[in-house]
Amino acid sequence: MSVGMALLLAVMAICIVVFLIERTKLNPFLALFIASMLLGFAAGMPAAKVVTSFESGAGQVLGQIASVIALGTMLGKMLEVSGGADRIAMTVVSLAGPKRLDWAMMVIGLLVGLSVFFTVGFVILVPLAFSIARRTGTPLLHVALPVTAALSVVQGYMPPHPGTMFALAAYHADTGRLIWLGALVSVPVAILSGPFYARFIVPRLPSDAGAQAARQHVTAPRASGDLPGFGITLFTILAPMVLMLAGSATRFMGSQAAWWAVMLRFAGDPNVGLALAALLSFWTLGLRRGLTREQVLGYSSECLGPLAGLLLMIGAGGGFGAELMDSGISDAIARTAVDMHVPLLILAWGLAAGMRLAVGSATVAMSTTAGIVAPIMAHGQGVSPELMVLGTGAGAVMFGPMNDSGFWQVRDALGLSVAQTLRTWSVIETLIGVAGLVMCLILGWCGL
Repeated sequence: MSVGMALLLAVMAICIVVFLIERTKLNPFLALFIASMLLGFAAGMPAAKVVTSFESGAGQVLGQIASVIALGTMLGKMLEVSGGADRIAMTVVSLAGPKRLDWAMMVIGLLVGLSVFFTVGFVILVPLAFSIARRTGTPLLHVALPVTAALSVVQGYMPPHPGTMFALAAYHADTGRLIWLGALVSVPVAILSGPFYARFIVPRLPSDAGAQAARQHVTAPRASGDLPGFGITLFTILAPMVLMLAGSATRFMGSQAAWWAVMLRFAGDPNVGLALAALLSFWTLGLRRGLTREQVLGYSSECLGPLAGLLLMIGAGGGFGAELMDSGISDAIARTAVDMHVPLLILAWGLAAGMRLAVGSATVAMSTTAGIVAPIMAHGQGVSPELMVLGTGAGAVMFGPMNDSGFWQVRDALGLSVAQTLRTWSVIETLIGVAGLVMCLILGWCGL
Protein backbone atom coordinates (compact mmCIF):
# COMPACT_ATOMS: atom_id res chain seq x y z
CA MET A 1 0.00 0.00 0.00
CA SER A 2 1.32 3.44 -0.91
CA VAL A 3 1.96 5.99 1.79
CA GLY A 4 -0.51 8.43 0.24
CA MET A 5 -3.31 5.86 0.20
CA ALA A 6 -2.56 4.79 3.79
CA LEU A 7 -2.71 8.37 5.02
CA LEU A 8 -5.92 9.01 3.06
CA LEU A 9 -7.63 5.92 4.52
CA ALA A 10 -6.52 6.74 8.06
CA VAL A 11 -7.77 10.34 7.78
CA MET A 12 -11.06 9.21 6.27
CA ALA A 13 -11.57 6.65 9.05
CA ILE A 14 -10.99 9.30 11.73
CA CYS A 15 -13.34 11.70 9.93
CA ILE A 16 -16.02 8.99 9.86
CA VAL A 17 -15.62 8.47 13.62
CA VAL A 18 -15.91 12.21 14.24
CA PHE A 19 -18.91 12.56 11.93
CA LEU A 20 -20.80 9.64 13.45
CA ILE A 21 -20.21 10.79 17.03
CA GLU A 22 -20.69 14.52 16.56
CA ARG A 23 -23.20 14.84 13.73
CA THR A 24 -25.34 11.72 13.97
CA LYS A 25 -24.90 11.40 17.77
CA LEU A 26 -24.08 7.73 17.41
CA ASN A 27 -22.70 5.82 20.38
CA PRO A 28 -18.84 5.91 20.29
CA PHE A 29 -18.68 2.11 20.29
CA LEU A 30 -20.83 1.87 17.17
CA ALA A 31 -18.97 4.76 15.53
CA LEU A 32 -15.60 3.05 16.04
CA PHE A 33 -17.00 -0.32 14.98
CA ILE A 34 -18.45 1.04 11.73
CA ALA A 35 -15.29 3.01 10.95
CA SER A 36 -13.18 -0.10 11.61
CA MET A 37 -15.26 -2.23 9.24
CA LEU A 38 -15.18 0.41 6.50
CA LEU A 39 -11.44 0.88 6.96
CA GLY A 40 -10.76 -2.83 6.61
CA PHE A 41 -12.84 -3.16 3.45
CA ALA A 42 -11.32 -0.01 1.93
CA ALA A 43 -7.83 -1.39 2.58
CA GLY A 44 -8.70 -4.55 0.64
CA MET A 45 -8.89 -6.97 3.56
CA PRO A 46 -11.09 -10.10 3.15
CA ALA A 47 -14.44 -9.81 4.90
CA ALA A 48 -13.64 -12.58 7.38
CA LYS A 49 -10.30 -10.97 8.20
CA VAL A 50 -11.95 -7.60 8.82
CA VAL A 51 -14.16 -9.12 11.52
CA THR A 52 -11.53 -11.33 13.14
CA SER A 53 -9.05 -8.46 13.23
CA PHE A 54 -11.52 -6.27 15.08
CA GLU A 55 -12.40 -9.08 17.48
CA SER A 56 -8.79 -9.89 18.31
CA GLY A 57 -7.90 -6.22 18.86
CA ALA A 58 -10.88 -5.58 21.09
CA GLY A 59 -10.38 -8.82 23.00
CA GLN A 60 -6.70 -8.20 23.59
CA VAL A 61 -7.27 -4.73 24.98
CA LEU A 62 -10.21 -5.68 27.19
CA GLY A 63 -8.37 -8.76 28.41
CA GLN A 64 -5.59 -6.51 29.67
CA ILE A 65 -7.53 -3.63 31.23
CA ALA A 66 -11.23 -4.47 31.77
CA SER A 67 -10.67 -6.05 35.19
CA VAL A 68 -8.31 -3.24 36.22
CA ILE A 69 -10.93 -0.60 35.47
CA ALA A 70 -13.67 -2.60 37.23
CA LEU A 71 -11.57 -3.15 40.36
CA GLY A 72 -10.51 0.49 40.44
CA THR A 73 -14.15 1.50 40.21
CA MET A 74 -15.02 -0.69 43.21
CA LEU A 75 -12.26 0.94 45.24
CA GLY A 76 -13.49 4.38 44.24
CA LYS A 77 -17.07 3.50 45.16
CA MET A 78 -16.04 2.46 48.67
CA LEU A 79 -14.12 5.72 49.03
CA GLU A 80 -17.27 7.60 48.05
CA VAL A 81 -19.87 5.84 50.19
CA SER A 82 -17.68 5.63 53.30
CA GLY A 83 -16.94 9.36 53.40
CA GLY A 84 -13.25 8.71 52.90
CA ALA A 85 -13.02 11.62 50.45
CA ASP A 86 -14.60 13.89 53.07
CA ARG A 87 -12.04 12.76 55.64
CA ILE A 88 -9.11 13.45 53.31
CA ALA A 89 -10.52 16.89 52.49
CA MET A 90 -11.12 17.86 56.12
CA THR A 91 -7.67 16.71 57.22
CA VAL A 92 -5.72 18.32 54.39
CA VAL A 93 -7.60 21.63 54.71
CA SER A 94 -7.01 21.73 58.48
CA LEU A 95 -3.30 21.10 57.98
CA ALA A 96 -2.94 23.68 55.20
CA GLY A 97 -4.64 26.60 56.93
CA PRO A 98 -6.78 29.36 55.39
CA LYS A 99 -3.95 30.97 53.39
CA ARG A 100 -3.16 27.82 51.44
CA LEU A 101 -6.62 26.49 50.71
CA ASP A 102 -5.99 26.36 46.97
CA TRP A 103 -2.90 24.20 47.52
CA ALA A 104 -4.86 21.99 49.89
CA MET A 105 -7.63 21.48 47.34
CA MET A 106 -5.06 20.54 44.72
CA VAL A 107 -3.60 17.87 47.02
CA ILE A 108 -7.11 16.60 47.77
CA GLY A 109 -7.87 16.31 44.05
CA LEU A 110 -4.64 14.41 43.38
CA LEU A 111 -5.25 11.94 46.21
CA VAL A 112 -8.94 11.29 45.60
CA GLY A 113 -8.45 11.26 41.82
CA LEU A 114 -6.17 8.23 42.10
CA SER A 115 -9.17 6.03 42.87
CA VAL A 116 -12.13 7.60 41.07
CA PHE A 117 -12.96 8.82 37.59
CA PHE A 118 -13.14 12.56 36.95
CA THR A 119 -16.94 12.70 36.95
CA VAL A 120 -17.22 10.85 40.26
CA GLY A 121 -14.42 12.84 41.88
CA PHE A 122 -16.01 16.09 40.75
CA VAL A 123 -19.39 15.10 42.20
CA ILE A 124 -17.73 14.14 45.51
CA LEU A 125 -15.36 17.07 45.93
CA VAL A 126 -17.16 20.11 44.52
CA PRO A 127 -19.74 20.08 47.36
CA LEU A 128 -16.77 20.10 49.75
CA ALA A 129 -15.40 23.12 47.89
CA PHE A 130 -18.74 24.89 48.40
CA SER A 131 -18.66 24.07 52.11
CA ILE A 132 -15.03 25.20 52.56
CA ALA A 133 -15.61 28.42 50.62
CA ARG A 134 -18.66 29.24 52.74
CA ARG A 135 -16.97 28.50 56.07
CA THR A 136 -13.82 30.46 55.29
CA GLY A 137 -15.32 33.30 53.24
CA THR A 138 -13.05 32.39 50.31
CA PRO A 139 -14.27 32.93 46.71
CA LEU A 140 -15.68 29.65 45.43
CA LEU A 141 -13.51 29.49 42.32
CA HIS A 142 -10.38 29.97 44.40
CA VAL A 143 -10.93 26.53 45.94
CA ALA A 144 -12.97 24.80 43.20
CA LEU A 145 -10.62 25.36 40.25
CA PRO A 146 -7.51 23.75 41.82
CA VAL A 147 -9.39 20.57 42.75
CA THR A 148 -10.92 20.41 39.27
CA ALA A 149 -7.49 20.81 37.67
CA ALA A 150 -5.96 18.11 39.88
CA LEU A 151 -8.72 15.62 39.07
CA SER A 152 -8.17 16.19 35.35
CA VAL A 153 -4.39 15.82 35.69
CA VAL A 154 -4.68 12.44 37.39
CA GLN A 155 -7.31 11.31 34.87
CA GLY A 156 -4.92 11.97 31.99
CA TYR A 157 -1.61 10.79 33.45
CA MET A 158 -2.09 8.09 36.09
CA PRO A 159 -3.31 4.48 36.09
CA PRO A 160 -5.79 2.91 36.58
CA HIS A 161 -7.84 5.42 34.58
CA PRO A 162 -9.25 3.98 31.32
CA GLY A 163 -7.39 6.01 28.69
CA THR A 164 -4.10 5.63 30.53
CA MET A 165 -4.53 1.88 30.90
CA PHE A 166 -5.36 1.54 27.20
CA ALA A 167 -2.25 3.47 26.20
CA LEU A 168 -0.16 1.53 28.73
CA ALA A 169 -1.20 -1.74 27.08
CA ALA A 170 -0.80 -0.40 23.53
CA TYR A 171 2.70 0.99 24.13
CA HIS A 172 3.74 -1.97 26.33
CA ALA A 173 4.76 0.39 29.13
CA ASP A 174 5.88 -0.69 32.59
CA THR A 175 3.21 0.08 35.19
CA GLY A 176 5.54 0.93 38.06
CA ARG A 177 7.71 3.18 35.92
CA LEU A 178 4.59 4.88 34.55
CA ILE A 179 3.37 5.59 38.09
CA TRP A 180 6.50 7.35 39.25
CA LEU A 181 7.00 9.22 35.97
CA GLY A 182 3.32 10.12 36.03
CA ALA A 183 3.69 11.51 39.53
CA LEU A 184 6.79 13.43 38.43
CA VAL A 185 4.76 15.05 35.65
CA SER A 186 1.45 15.39 37.50
CA VAL A 187 2.60 17.44 40.48
CA PRO A 188 4.15 20.43 38.64
CA VAL A 189 1.39 20.38 36.02
CA ALA A 190 -1.27 20.40 38.75
CA ILE A 191 0.48 23.29 40.50
CA LEU A 192 0.61 25.35 37.30
CA SER A 193 -2.96 24.65 36.16
CA GLY A 194 -4.43 24.67 39.67
CA PRO A 195 -3.28 27.12 42.36
CA PHE A 196 -1.13 29.27 40.06
CA TYR A 197 -3.75 29.75 37.38
CA ALA A 198 -6.59 30.11 39.89
CA ARG A 199 -4.72 32.95 41.61
CA PHE A 200 -4.23 34.60 38.22
CA ILE A 201 -7.73 34.23 36.75
CA VAL A 202 -10.08 34.55 39.74
CA PRO A 203 -9.32 38.28 40.37
CA ARG A 204 -9.89 38.89 36.65
CA LEU A 205 -13.38 37.37 36.62
CA PRO A 206 -16.53 39.22 37.75
CA SER A 207 -16.74 39.28 41.53
CA ASP A 208 -20.04 37.39 41.44
CA ALA A 209 -18.68 34.49 39.30
CA GLY A 210 -19.86 31.32 41.00
CA ALA A 211 -21.49 33.27 43.84
CA GLN A 212 -25.05 32.28 42.98
CA ALA A 213 -24.15 28.60 42.82
CA ALA A 214 -22.39 28.90 46.18
CA ARG A 215 -25.48 30.45 47.79
CA GLN A 216 -27.79 27.79 46.36
CA HIS A 217 -25.59 24.86 47.28
CA VAL A 218 -26.11 24.30 50.98
CA THR A 219 -25.21 20.86 52.31
CA ALA A 220 -24.74 19.65 55.84
CA PRO A 221 -21.23 18.22 56.22
CA ARG A 222 -20.96 14.73 57.62
CA ALA A 223 -19.98 14.55 61.26
CA SER A 224 -16.33 13.74 61.84
CA GLY A 225 -17.26 10.70 63.91
CA ASP A 226 -19.09 9.20 60.93
CA LEU A 227 -15.98 9.25 58.75
CA PRO A 228 -13.10 6.74 58.50
CA GLY A 229 -9.69 7.76 59.83
CA PHE A 230 -7.34 9.72 57.61
CA GLY A 231 -4.48 7.24 57.93
CA ILE A 232 -6.49 4.15 57.03
CA THR A 233 -8.20 5.97 54.15
CA LEU A 234 -4.90 7.16 52.70
CA PHE A 235 -3.39 3.70 53.16
CA THR A 236 -6.29 2.12 51.27
CA ILE A 237 -6.10 4.59 48.38
CA LEU A 238 -2.34 4.27 47.97
CA ALA A 239 -2.18 0.48 48.46
CA PRO A 240 -2.47 -0.44 44.75
CA MET A 241 0.11 2.17 43.75
CA VAL A 242 2.56 0.90 46.37
CA LEU A 243 2.08 -2.71 45.26
CA MET A 244 2.57 -1.86 41.59
CA LEU A 245 5.67 0.20 42.35
CA ALA A 246 7.09 -2.61 44.50
CA GLY A 247 6.48 -5.14 41.74
CA SER A 248 8.26 -2.95 39.22
CA ALA A 249 11.15 -2.27 41.62
CA THR A 250 12.06 -5.98 41.85
CA ARG A 251 13.98 -5.54 38.59
CA PHE A 252 16.61 -3.64 40.59
CA MET A 253 16.63 -5.85 43.70
CA GLY A 254 18.93 -8.74 42.83
CA SER A 255 17.81 -12.22 41.89
CA GLN A 256 14.60 -12.29 39.86
CA ALA A 257 14.02 -15.92 40.83
CA ALA A 258 13.96 -15.30 44.59
CA TRP A 259 10.62 -16.18 46.18
CA TRP A 260 10.08 -12.69 47.53
CA ALA A 261 10.72 -11.15 44.10
CA VAL A 262 8.24 -13.54 42.50
CA MET A 263 5.63 -12.68 45.15
CA LEU A 264 6.18 -8.94 44.79
CA ARG A 265 5.86 -9.12 41.02
CA PHE A 266 2.65 -11.13 41.42
CA ALA A 267 1.18 -8.69 43.95
CA GLY A 268 2.37 -5.77 41.83
CA ASP A 269 0.48 -6.85 38.74
CA PRO A 270 -2.23 -4.20 38.17
CA ASN A 271 -5.01 -6.79 38.30
CA VAL A 272 -3.76 -8.43 41.50
CA GLY A 273 -2.78 -5.16 43.18
CA LEU A 274 -6.17 -3.57 42.56
CA ALA A 275 -8.00 -6.75 43.58
CA LEU A 276 -6.13 -6.75 46.90
CA ALA A 277 -6.83 -3.03 47.35
CA ALA A 278 -10.53 -3.49 46.57
CA LEU A 279 -10.77 -6.31 49.12
CA LEU A 280 -8.94 -4.12 51.63
CA SER A 281 -11.41 -1.28 51.01
CA PHE A 282 -14.35 -3.63 51.66
CA TRP A 283 -12.96 -4.05 55.17
CA THR A 284 -11.40 -0.67 56.01
CA LEU A 285 -14.07 1.52 54.37
CA GLY A 286 -16.98 -0.90 54.53
CA LEU A 287 -17.35 -3.64 57.15
CA ARG A 288 -15.18 -1.80 59.67
CA ARG A 289 -17.42 1.27 59.28
CA GLY A 290 -20.59 -0.68 60.06
CA LEU A 291 -21.71 -1.66 56.56
CA THR A 292 -23.13 -5.15 56.17
CA ARG A 293 -21.75 -7.66 53.70
CA GLU A 294 -24.95 -7.27 51.68
CA GLN A 295 -24.42 -3.50 51.46
CA VAL A 296 -20.81 -3.91 50.37
CA LEU A 297 -21.93 -6.40 47.72
CA GLY A 298 -24.63 -3.98 46.57
CA TYR A 299 -22.24 -1.04 46.23
CA SER A 300 -19.56 -3.10 44.46
CA SER A 301 -22.15 -4.42 41.99
CA GLU A 302 -23.93 -1.10 41.51
CA CYS A 303 -20.79 0.72 40.38
CA LEU A 304 -20.11 -1.76 37.57
CA GLY A 305 -23.27 -1.00 35.58
CA PRO A 306 -22.14 2.38 34.19
CA LEU A 307 -18.86 0.79 33.00
CA ALA A 308 -20.53 -1.17 30.19
CA GLY A 309 -20.50 1.68 27.67
CA LEU A 310 -16.98 2.72 28.62
CA LEU A 311 -15.56 -0.78 28.25
CA LEU A 312 -17.28 -1.28 24.90
CA MET A 313 -15.82 2.01 23.68
CA ILE A 314 -12.33 1.03 24.82
CA GLY A 315 -12.67 -2.38 23.19
CA ALA A 316 -13.75 -0.74 19.94
CA GLY A 317 -10.68 1.48 20.14
CA GLY A 318 -8.56 -1.66 20.35
CA GLY A 319 -10.37 -3.13 17.38
CA PHE A 320 -9.84 0.07 15.39
CA GLY A 321 -6.12 -0.08 16.13
CA ALA A 322 -5.96 -3.73 15.06
CA GLU A 323 -7.59 -2.88 11.71
CA LEU A 324 -4.94 -0.20 11.16
CA MET A 325 -2.15 -2.67 11.88
CA ASP A 326 -3.50 -5.71 10.00
CA SER A 327 -4.36 -3.68 6.91
CA GLY A 328 -0.81 -2.34 6.64
CA ILE A 329 -1.93 1.27 7.12
CA SER A 330 -0.03 1.73 10.38
CA ASP A 331 3.13 0.34 8.82
CA ALA A 332 2.92 2.81 5.92
CA ILE A 333 2.30 5.71 8.29
CA ALA A 334 5.19 4.51 10.44
CA ARG A 335 7.58 4.55 7.52
CA THR A 336 6.50 8.08 6.66
CA ALA A 337 6.91 9.30 10.22
CA VAL A 338 10.38 7.75 10.45
CA ASP A 339 11.43 9.21 7.11
CA MET A 340 10.16 12.67 8.09
CA HIS A 341 11.86 12.42 11.49
CA VAL A 342 8.67 13.44 13.30
CA PRO A 343 9.29 12.95 17.06
CA LEU A 344 6.88 10.32 18.28
CA LEU A 345 5.96 12.31 21.37
CA ILE A 346 4.96 15.28 19.22
CA LEU A 347 3.06 13.03 16.80
CA ALA A 348 1.11 11.28 19.58
CA TRP A 349 0.38 14.56 21.37
CA GLY A 350 -0.82 16.28 18.19
CA LEU A 351 -3.06 13.40 17.10
CA ALA A 352 -4.59 13.10 20.59
CA ALA A 353 -5.18 16.86 20.78
CA GLY A 354 -6.87 16.83 17.37
CA MET A 355 -9.11 13.92 18.35
CA ARG A 356 -9.97 15.61 21.64
CA LEU A 357 -11.05 18.76 19.81
CA ALA A 358 -13.04 16.72 17.32
CA VAL A 359 -14.91 14.24 19.54
CA GLY A 360 -14.66 15.77 23.01
CA SER A 361 -13.95 12.56 24.91
CA ALA A 362 -10.43 12.31 26.31
CA THR A 363 -10.77 8.52 26.54
CA VAL A 364 -11.70 8.19 22.85
CA ALA A 365 -8.87 10.57 21.92
CA MET A 366 -6.30 8.65 23.94
CA SER A 367 -7.36 5.16 22.84
CA THR A 368 -7.66 6.05 19.15
CA THR A 369 -4.29 7.80 19.13
CA ALA A 370 -2.55 4.93 20.91
CA GLY A 371 -3.96 2.51 18.36
CA ILE A 372 -2.51 4.58 15.53
CA VAL A 373 0.87 5.45 17.05
CA ALA A 374 1.76 2.22 18.87
CA PRO A 375 2.83 0.30 15.72
CA ILE A 376 5.17 3.14 14.78
CA MET A 377 7.19 2.46 17.93
CA ALA A 378 8.20 -0.89 16.44
CA HIS A 379 10.36 1.05 13.99
CA GLY A 380 12.17 2.54 16.95
CA GLN A 381 13.00 6.11 17.84
CA GLY A 382 14.32 5.42 21.32
CA VAL A 383 11.25 6.90 23.03
CA SER A 384 10.27 5.66 26.46
CA PRO A 385 6.90 3.83 26.28
CA GLU A 386 5.94 5.46 29.59
CA LEU A 387 6.59 8.94 28.22
CA MET A 388 4.52 8.00 25.17
CA VAL A 389 1.59 7.21 27.49
CA LEU A 390 2.01 10.55 29.25
CA GLY A 391 2.43 12.47 26.00
CA THR A 392 -0.72 10.90 24.57
CA GLY A 393 -2.57 11.72 27.79
CA ALA A 394 -1.36 15.32 27.63
CA GLY A 395 -2.80 15.72 24.15
CA ALA A 396 -6.03 13.96 25.07
CA VAL A 397 -6.94 16.49 27.79
CA MET A 398 -6.24 19.54 25.63
CA PHE A 399 -8.69 22.37 25.02
CA GLY A 400 -11.59 21.32 27.26
CA PRO A 401 -13.92 21.81 24.26
CA MET A 402 -17.65 22.42 24.45
CA ASN A 403 -18.37 18.96 23.00
CA ASP A 404 -16.84 17.47 26.17
CA SER A 405 -19.33 16.60 28.90
CA GLY A 406 -16.86 17.90 31.49
CA PHE A 407 -17.25 21.42 30.10
CA TRP A 408 -20.95 21.51 30.90
CA GLN A 409 -20.53 19.66 34.19
CA VAL A 410 -18.10 22.34 35.40
CA ARG A 411 -20.22 25.18 34.02
CA ASP A 412 -23.47 24.01 35.63
CA ALA A 413 -21.97 23.02 38.98
CA LEU A 414 -20.04 26.26 39.46
CA GLY A 415 -22.73 28.52 38.00
CA LEU A 416 -20.51 30.03 35.30
CA SER A 417 -21.36 31.51 31.93
CA VAL A 418 -20.03 29.87 28.78
CA ALA A 419 -17.41 32.61 28.41
CA GLN A 420 -16.30 32.18 32.03
CA THR A 421 -16.09 28.41 31.59
CA LEU A 422 -13.87 28.91 28.55
CA ARG A 423 -11.60 31.23 30.57
CA THR A 424 -11.38 28.76 33.45
CA TRP A 425 -11.97 25.11 32.56
CA SER A 426 -10.86 25.26 28.91
CA VAL A 427 -7.69 27.19 29.74
CA ILE A 428 -6.93 24.82 32.63
CA GLU A 429 -7.22 21.82 30.30
CA THR A 430 -4.98 23.50 27.73
CA LEU A 431 -2.40 24.30 30.39
CA ILE A 432 -2.46 20.67 31.50
CA GLY A 433 -1.91 19.49 27.93
CA VAL A 434 0.87 21.92 27.01
CA ALA A 435 2.70 21.68 30.34
CA GLY A 436 2.46 17.89 30.22
CA LEU A 437 4.04 17.79 26.78
CA VAL A 438 6.85 20.12 27.90
CA MET A 439 7.51 17.94 30.95
CA CYS A 440 7.60 14.80 28.77
CA LEU A 441 10.07 16.43 26.36
CA ILE A 442 12.28 17.50 29.27
CA LEU A 443 12.21 14.03 30.81
CA GLY A 444 12.96 12.48 27.42
CA TRP A 445 15.88 14.86 26.93
CA CYS A 446 17.18 13.81 30.37
CA GLY A 447 17.08 10.18 29.26
CA LEU A 448 14.23 9.05 31.52
